[in-house]
Amino acid sequence: METLSHIIRRFNRFEIKYLLTLRQAEQVRAELTEYLQLDSHGDRYWVSSLYYDAPDLRCYWEKRDGIKFRRKLRLRWYENEKALTKEDGVFVEIKQRLDRVTQKRRVYLPYAQALTLCNDRQMVAHAVEDRAVIEEVLAFVWQYNLRPVSVIRYCRQAWVGQAYDLGLRVTFDRDLTCAMGACRLEDGSVGRAMFPEDAVVMEIKVNERIPYWLTEMVARQQLQMVRVSKYCQGIEAAGVVATTGHCAWLG
Repeated sequence: METLSHIIRRFNRFEIKYLLTLRQAEQVRAELTEYLQLDSHGDRYWVSSLYYDAPDLRCYWEKRDGIKFRRKLRLRWYENEKALTKEDGVFVEIKQRLDRVTQKRRVYLPYAQALTLCNDRQMVAHAVEDRAVIEEVLAFVWQYNLRPVSVIRYCRQAWVGQAYDLGLRVTFDRDLTCAMGACRLEDGSVGRAMFPEDAVVMEIKVNERIPYWLTEMVARQQLQMVRVSKYCQGIEAAGVVATTGHCAWLG
């Protein structure tokens, strides 16, 4: 069955991140239940993302250097109880940052076709409305010689706004790991820890402005905003960033 997350192909939003302890996360969640509800995936689920980068780790350094306009490419799989197959659907996403706004463009393809597009750099069958994104992905991988670099995996709980807070989404991610080397999306569970065991990454994602009740809660809980990228954190946790910025196995 097609869900709303499969229908939406493009959106802009603001994203604010916080690094919490498990205890802090529980306190925040207790307050959120009065305003938000769990998303359609249920209580908790695993997310795996295969990230691409250039041989000189261009995407990594653009983030670290604070470049105002930057993009990155990833394949994202919302895991279920079954192993990923070539026929299962995954998102091919270009996530773009323009100043403070996060923009995302994506298509939903069978895993085999997603690999053909991003790894083999070949056109694949697609819906007419997806053509612009498919062509942008192809141009991106060819222009910067993008190749698979890492798989980031974590357990997520997501809360979404109701009638008065449409577009609001608050996520809690824990048990974040990074796998590097062969870089297959189905191998994310073999990665190394990116944060201390007690750490939770909370993100507030909103289309326009954060509701007043939520800003009050953040202040009351004394939460401190952090500028953390899961992809960059994984690169650093794996210890692959040298002074040259070159990733050895990318050639």
